[in-house]
Amino acid sequence: MNSNPHLWQTWADALHRWGLDNLVATLLESTGPLNLLGAQLVYLGQPVLGQFLSQEHSNALADLLENPEMTQAFSTYLRKHTQPS
Repeated sequence: MNSNPHLWQTWADALHRWGLDNLVATLLESTGPLNLLGAQLVYLGQPVLGQFLSQEHSNALADLLENPEMTQAFSTYLRKHTQPS
């Protein structure tokens, strides 16, 4: 498994800009075992996703979805990142 938490800041910034940060955090927390299916879809969709995401980003996303601890950690990161300072 190739953990890339250094990408989390980039993802969190983009999600915050689009107003999707809290929604994504909630989905990550509530979908549980379905995240593994999401990871497989990311792997299968890499030819299409390659037009929007680098291979590093798509692999990191799939890795995150495969690992429940990393998924929870990213969800927590999103929630902390979006709280007003």
